[in-house]
Amino acid sequence: MIKTKSGAEIKEPVGKLGVLLPGLGAVATTFIAGTLLVRKGLALPIGSLTQMGTIRLGKRTERRFPKIKEFVPLADLNDLVFGGWDIFEDNAYESALKAGVLRKEHLDLVKDELEQIRPMKAVFDKKYVRKLDGPNVKKAKDKFELAQMLREDIREFKQKNNCDRLVMIWCGSTEVYMEPTEAHQTLEKFEEAMKRNDDAIAPSMIYAYAAIAEGVPYANGAPNLSVDIPALIQFAKEMKVPIAGKDFKTGQTLVKTVIAPMLKARMLGLTGWFSVNILGNRDGEVLDDPESFKTKEVSKLGVLEYILQPELYPDLYGNYYHKVRINFYPPRGDEKEAWDNIDIFGWLGYPMQIKINFLCRDSILAAPIVLDLALFLDLAQRSGMSGIQEWLSFYFKSPMHAPTVYPEHDLFIQLMKLKNRLRHLMGEELITHLGLEYYD
Repeated sequence: MIKTKSGAEIKEPVGKLGVLLPGLGAVATTFIAGTLLVRKGLALPIGSLTQMGTIRLGKRTERRFPKIKEFVPLADLNDLVFGGWDIFEDNAYESALKAGVLRKEHLDLVKDELEQIRPMKAVFDKKYVRKLDGPNVKKAKDKFELAQMLREDIREFKQKNNCDRLVMIWCGSTEVYMEPTEAHQTLEKFEEAMKRNDDAIAPSMIYAYAAIAEGVPYANGAPNLSVDIPALIQFAKEMKVPIAGKDFKTGQTLVKTVIAPMLKARMLGLTGWFSVNILGNRDGEVLDDPESFKTKEVSKLGVLEYILQPELYPDLYGNYYHKVRINFYPPRGDEKEAWDNIDIFGWLGYPMQIKINFLCRDSILAAPIVLDLALFLDLAQRSGMSGIQEWLSFYFKSPMHAPTVYPEHDLFIQLMKLKNRLRHLMGEELITHLGLEYYD
């Protein structure tokens, strides 16, 4: 047990940490292969805050900037064990080759380890992801029984791999758009709905339920409702399980949460923001279905409204036009291209434009997020945290938050929140950037 300066106690990260991934596709295999390469010393964990980031402690004059992984007790990469579920039977090596994100010469360096990772049969229903279908799927009389089968998978994985702790990160596809219903309000109603095969219970919710029931922290990397419903939020609190979500903040939205705060900080007005994406991976194929796209669209559209606060600044942001388009274009594969046309206005209302062309790789940006979430959720549980982990908003397009407050989308406020949470945990002074003491 580690005792912090504040007197808090954190369990040491002793033993193996199992990382369970519903969806063993492009993001998951890029994360797994990359982590294996890093721990062999064959690559750098670029993009990972836990591995490469530092944190300032105390006053600027003290010049204390330890690496985050040296400041808080995180699991060592050598202690990670990987597993997952998928509707296709390909092992992690085969799946990674088909995804086409990492080159074969890189994958071959960890081929033996990747081939050992074979997906468990998935909980899947084409009703919720209409563009996909596969043979490696569980069969049961109802959704409650499917949840029990997932719980058994979790227990077997933990025992077979001699894991001390587990985390689960949803890396599966975007499900069709859903809004909370009566079935989502309490745990009792949720379980009853599973038993009667209610359409309100989507596969990602079944994974989230199973994880929480087994005491496993859960993060949702897609815009699905998943764990973001009252029943499962309360269940997580009761089971003392940390949860986080939703929708990994990777390409275009990452840029939005940097540019929009700049406009607001300088009191520059906005008349329109038009965003277009082309991508050709499995994610692009899934989002070609209008109902799955709507789920993603709602996640991406909410960012500007919360950052710009048009109700407070009607002259600047009271009448802007915001449109998001995602187009499936197979030749591009995982190498997504995003265009943004931003019409703004400045002094005396004179118009200006910003144009951004971001040629990004979705899975390359998402993989380090999966790593950081796995390590931080494990830290949260060992530190006694439970329920919604808003300090992890930094990683999500549509962050989960308490019902009494609005979500924080500004990337730099999110980063400040994350680092202050770590300082608070370890009993260090919180950073406010006031700095008056330097000029007394």
